[in-house]
Amino acid sequence: MRIVDVCEITQPIASPIRNAYIDFTKMTTSLVAVVTDVVRDGRRVVGYGFNSNGRYGQGGLIRERFRDRILEAAPESLRDDARDNLDPGKVWAAMMRNEKPGGHGERSVAVGTLDMAVWDAVAKIEGKPLFRLLAERHGREADPRVFVYAAGGYYYPGKENGALRAEMRGYLDRGYNVVKMKIGGASVAEDRARIEAVLAEIGSEARLAVDANGRFDLETAIAHAKMLRDYPLFWYEEAGDPLDYALQAALAEFYPNPMATGENLFSHQDARNLLRYGGMRPDRDWLQFDCALSYGLVEYLRTLEVLRQFGWSPSRCIPHGGHQMSLNIAAGLGLGGNESYPDLFQPYGGFPDGVRVEDGHITMPDLPGIGFEGKSDLIKVMRELAE
Repeated sequence: MRIVDVCEITQPIASPIRNAYIDFTKMTTSLVAVVTDVVRDGRRVVGYGFNSNGRYGQGGLIRERFRDRILEAAPESLRDDARDNLDPGKVWAAMMRNEKPGGHGERSVAVGTLDMAVWDAVAKIEGKPLFRLLAERHGREADPRVFVYAAGGYYYPGKENGALRAEMRGYLDRGYNVVKMKIGGASVAEDRARIEAVLAEIGSEARLAVDANGRFDLETAIAHAKMLRDYPLFWYEEAGDPLDYALQAALAEFYPNPMATGENLFSHQDARNLLRYGGMRPDRDWLQFDCALSYGLVEYLRTLEVLRQFGWSPSRCIPHGGHQMSLNIAAGLGLGGNESYPDLFQPYGGFPDGVRVEDGHITMPDLPGIGFEGKSDLIKVMRELAE
């Protein structure tokens, strides 16, 4: 059993939208395939992965550094002999050979993308959905029912509040009961009007979360907190720079309701510092670490161990990214749910065909691996890369 090839292609996921910090008109993603020599049901096992939106494709790093380390490793050094499978931890170690600690930046995205593909292959080799494999390996009961919320509410050129309300109504009509919109890309008064428009639309049918994408300094974050606490929001997300733990801690004095952050922290060390210094409250706040951006599931397991050490439950994690990898982790390891993009970043966002949102939850289908084969538009693109 061995990995015979690692393929990557950088593809556009451009969209004419913006948040408080960036626009997505030139956004890309890396699609990768880890090709094995294993055959299941007459088809060669290929694991697939891609990086989450908001970070550009990592083709250079994957092709110039991490791909060769996997292919140059002795095949037996990457195997899990006890399970007659690949060992994701050993593949991860091979990728990170000769890498200095710290400086997590872009390499964490490259490794996370490849790690996703490795886990997809591992679960396919065992003929199991990844969420069930994870539950078995960690002595848990898998729960295929996963909470999901609809992420949207971006700033679109020329988009008025009426269009924003219609967007949110569309999410409710599809079964969501928590929706999210962007703030920080306009004045406090403009954002207040946008929030009130959405709240008027959703009424008691759903909860609203808001996301500033790290735009604010402390003074502006506090000004928004004073405005936002007038509303029954699901959370106030990423007010300031992701690494400004003092800002996050100070904000709690002005905002007693739930806050969320973590999507731009890319290691278990960063997670530890957030919990040490960021003033996050385990009884109400949410953590949004995204395995596809933060060295993959191998590292995410270390992050969950850090949470345990600080008295946090995995159920306080609702990852960023809206991808099926995090859905599997949520179902297999007991996370609180997952972000989803019903309309954006296709074909990578969304769920397998036929999966519907009911009362804010989806039920995971029993598809081997991560479940990409169940999403017809996505698996077509994937198979063009490696099959």
